[in-house]
Amino acid sequence: MVDIRRAIEDEALLLAGQLRGLCITGPRQSGKSTLSKMVFGSKPYVTFENPKVQAEAEKDIEGYLRHFEHGAILDEVQRIPEIFRYLQEILDNNKTRGQFILTGSNNFLLQEQIPQTLAGRVGYLQLLPLSLAELQAAGLAHDSVGKHILKGGYPEIWDQKLDPRRWMPSYLQTYVQRDVRLIRNITDLGQFTRFIMLLANYAGQIINREEIGRSIGIDNKTVQAWLAILESSYIIYMLQPWYKNLNKRIAKSPKLYFYDTGLLCYLLGIETEASLKKHPAYGAIFENWVMTEIRKNRYNLGQEAGMYFFRDSAGNEVDLILEKNETIFAIEIKATHKPDSSHFAGLKYWQKHARLNDGFVVCTGRGNYEPPEPFGMLEWHEVGDV
Repeated sequence: MVDIRRAIEDEALLLAGQLRGLCITGPRQSGKSTLSKMVFGSKPYVTFENPKVQAEAEKDIEGYLRHFEHGAILDEVQRIPEIFRYLQEILDNNKTRGQFILTGSNNFLLQEQIPQTLAGRVGYLQLLPLSLAELQAAGLAHDSVGKHILKGGYPEIWDQKLDPRRWMPSYLQTYVQRDVRLIRNITDLGQFTRFIMLLANYAGQIINREEIGRSIGIDNKTVQAWLAILESSYIIYMLQPWYKNLNKRIAKSPKLYFYDTGLLCYLLGIETEASLKKHPAYGAIFENWVMTEIRKNRYNLGQEAGMYFFRDSAGNEVDLILEKNETIFAIEIKATHKPDSSHFAGLKYWQKHARLNDGFVVCTGRGNYEPPEPFGMLEWHEVGDV
């Protein structure tokens, strides 16, 4: 078993030292339970994923929580929504910092409960699958970006040296059969699975709900509801368009990305590096990988907002507008080893019209091209610094 230190550990300890509780959310199998036990190992651990434990707690929630006088790790806590009211009373009566560590893989259910009952009492962190920086620190990183894209970041795959082509089908089935049913009673789970597979073709694109609905035979309201399910359970996320400081007609719909490119490649039927490089969506998949790596790094520092894309009605576009330390960066993402001047067109347009100079291109290799000032370059293995 490989010891992989999670970059979010420091932020978890900081928040737990400031508030009476901490809630860690993220995708199924992203490492929430392992992180909680590693960082807060002195606390009792219970998981409501176990039906017997869940049934025992639901019989008498108040009595069950009395067993944990000094707090506990409560895993998959969203499975018992009523527990939050009792936790509120406990935390109101005891001002000790970091009493309860709550984890959950369903952000929708947690966001319904925590703001209503535990606001101001509990800190909130999101743990995504392993980042490139975490794998590098553990000495596990590959020398090829393609291998990282195909393998994704789920810790079990790396820790147990599993084949993602064998692991992903079970992951998807478990997600659909168990997690989705907690959020919404979908009668045709097969159609929902086809919906997920269809969305893989939209990775890195502005979402067109009407087109998606027509493709799979569902109405726009259902598309909206199903996208919300996938967002709240950390399968996909939406990158919102930049809207500040530019007096122009700009895109209003968000772009769609997957939290894990290993899952994305499985959905697209891509199994090898050679087929990945030849795939017509390779550029979008590489963009998805870079975008999610940046998102992971920000979440690990407790930063959630500050990522956008820019596109105007004339087709001028920048892949990522990033707010960092009161500075705004424009970032282009290109799946190429040999960048040339054309790859800076969007950045030059942005510099001229937004009057903001900081920006660079993320690519798979530096090549021999020297970018014009003030733009720099960033090779793929340096994405962790963004």
